[in-house]
Amino acid sequence: MKRTIINPWTWQEGLSYVQAVEVEDIKGTLYCSGQAAVHPDGTSSNADMRTQLRLAIQNLEKVISDAGYECGNIVKLTIYSTSSEEFIHNCFDLFREFVAKHGMRQAVTMLQVEALNETLNVELDATVVR
Repeated sequence: MKRTIINPWTWQEGLSYVQAVEVEDIKGTLYCSGQAAVHPDGTSSNADMRTQLRLAIQNLEKVISDAGYECGNIVKLTIYSTSSEEFIHNCFDLFREFVAKHGMRQAVTMLQVEALNETLNVELDATVVR
């Protein structure tokens, strides 16, 4: 796999993402369903957004790992949140730790949505390559 990062500017570096990722010679692509704070028994968390983000990250890591991929090869990540303001002010450090932990260089889109399933307030949708 050959990966090229396209960053016409430098300001996004402090926000833990890149403007675009070109990937060539892919051996596989994994499209992950949105991962949220759902416990192994299928129940949705009713915890605060920060706690839910931790569990959503763990669930995303598990899906990617179980599929034989690596989080470091996430090329596109979409964050759905019921409050962008709360995510940025109370959860962004957890997002940055996740990105740093795996050495990720991914394109990111963040969307504020009116609601997610049941009691959920954050969800992560990823595309991973190898």
